[in-house]
Amino acid sequence: MSDNIRLRFAPSPTGPLHIGGLRTALYNYLISKKSKGKFILRIEDTDLKRYNKKAEKHILDSLKWCGISPDESPEKPGNYGPYRQSERKNIYKKFIAILIKSGNAYFAFDKKEKLEEKRKKCEKNGETFIYNWHNRLKFNNSLSIRNEKTKKLTQNNNYVVRFKTVHSGKSKNMITVNDEIRGKIQVDLNNLDDKIICKSDGMPTYHLANVVDDYLMKITHVIRGEEWLPSLALHCQLYNAFGWEKPKFAHLPLILKPTGTGKLSKRDGEKYGFPVYPIKWKDESKKSEIKGFKELGYESKALINFICFIGWNPGNENEILSLNELIENFSINRIIKSGAKYDIEKAKWFNQSYVRKLPNKTFKIILENKINISQLNSERINKIIELLKERLTFKNDILIESNNILEEPKNLDKNFINKEWSKDLNNVIIELNRYIKENHLIKPEKIKDYYLNQLKNNNIKIGIGMQALRLCIIGKISGPDLFIIIEILGNSKINKRISKTLNKIND
Repeated sequence: MSDNIRLRFAPSPTGPLHIGGLRTALYNYLISKKSKGKFILRIEDTDLKRYNKKAEKHILDSLKWCGISPDESPEKPGNYGPYRQSERKNIYKKFIAILIKSGNAYFAFDKKEKLEEKRKKCEKNGETFIYNWHNRLKFNNSLSIRNEKTKKLTQNNNYVVRFKTVHSGKSKNMITVNDEIRGKIQVDLNNLDDKIICKSDGMPTYHLANVVDDYLMKITHVIRGEEWLPSLALHCQLYNAFGWEKPKFAHLPLILKPTGTGKLSKRDGEKYGFPVYPIKWKDESKKSEIKGFKELGYESKALINFICFIGWNPGNENEILSLNELIENFSINRIIKSGAKYDIEKAKWFNQSYVRKLPNKTFKIILENKINISQLNSERINKIIELLKERLTFKNDILIESNNILEEPKNLDKNFINKEWSKDLNNVIIELNRYIKENHLIKPEKIKDYYLNQLKNNNIKIGIGMQALRLCIIGKISGPDLFIIIEILGNSKINKRISKTLNKIND
């Protein structure tokens, strides 16, 4: 494998980059890098009416945040530009002319109203309207009218160009295409319509522009979503019509809703309250801002790891893989054929795994910017971080978790007090507080030994006793290692907290 291997991600900037688009970009990136090839970003903006400049920026910024850097793009031009289709209009004209001259395409002058009328009539009769070999001569196009009239009509620039679907004259006219994920796919060309490949505004449709650009940019692998499978036969016919070698095709499985039924959509995020964009998106029509994974506190590396596993696995038990490890392990033949569920809880699990690996200085900066930790020395700050890292889903959660330790408890678990608090338990904690005060330099290990002996001597269950002591110190009956908390806070603060809590309980 070498530089000759070239893959591309070719989004249409009509809206924000969805998680499905990000996965497509990632898979193309991984295959290109594993093959020591090139990853190209091409903006497919032939639909000028729906083009959104902010959407293009969202795509570029999302890829940048995720660390998926293209080797060639509108921002980093190579030898095969331009990298926006709207800037390649003159290039397409040449290839449209070639198809018309070879008889593989033709001018069509039909009015939209006439076609819509025909379509509705077919629907009324329970039929599907198809414009192709069986009726194209009944419509107003360059195949059914004289050359003189065609020439006159084309001068008015009020036409579209349709691709002429091949018809063998047989009842079945099969084309076989190989898909790297799904194997051999067969399509009956008799059932395909003559697709429009050039619109009335002179811009090519996706189908033509896509094929021409892939050929001119020397794309060797076309890895795209399952939704493009119905277009595969047409694209192969276009390659055949030009006499070009086809790239390898692979169509990725759908990303399904968390329920496992139906394709995950952009609206599902708002509906169910989970992110579907890498970074935030400002919806001008609704005058609202939708947070992405970034704004919700996810690590970009964790997001990449998560989406890679939606529809792929390395064939072993390893799940936490860096980008370089994903490149090393990735292969098309490990991509599944069926749809894969979008599990946001799994995304949180991935993020938790990456947060645990972050250096302590990352958390120290967060703490220094938000809370007063000046009273703690560096050793104790590191102890807090080490104590809490394992419990964090997002790195900023350390603010809440550390406040639970550093701030005096404001609320107590009343349910525990009502159910489990007893006179004996109360007395044991009073005795412990006295012991700590009289031995103010004593280490947490000694405090633990003393307290456990007191619980045993008074026939109090260790679990209840530990929950009670934790309640007195942080106000909760569960949390990180209690005796490390005691070490961090110091015996003087522990004395004060236990005393205040006992006063509240015994008032």
